[in-house]
Amino acid sequence: MTYDPANIFAKILKGELPCHKVHEDENALVMMDIFPQSKGHALIIPKVASRNLLDANPATLSSVMPLVQRVAKAVKAATKADGVRLVQFNEAPAGQTVFHLHFHIIPVYEGVALGTHGGGKADDAELAALAKDIAAHL
Repeated sequence: MTYDPANIFAKILKGELPCHKVHEDENALVMMDIFPQSKGHALIIPKVASRNLLDANPATLSSVMPLVQRVAKAVKAATKADGVRLVQFNEAPAGQTVFHLHFHIIPVYEGVALGTHGGGKADDAELAALAKDIAAHL
């Protein structure tokens, strides 16, 4: 399968679609997941085009993984979560729904079940506030 430059994350990276931006640098965009599995669910989207981990350039992975760690720490601090789950899907049978490499940072709260991947849309005002809080911890 080939990379589709018209995927939703490519459009967000090009500024064609809005997002609740947490952080952006030369390597990646960090934004809130609008269909979160828990409060504070964030996405790290590398700027270099690849479908997923399987076809990503190792240099892209090296440049973005320190940011993934920083975002995980910031999400945990901002949300006061009890833990953090890092998730990354590769191809549709594995659960991938957007075919641009991205990493999910999902806060986990003791005794609270996670929502389903791609479940209900979150409130935009809440997402904007969470983006600001997480950015302050980066």
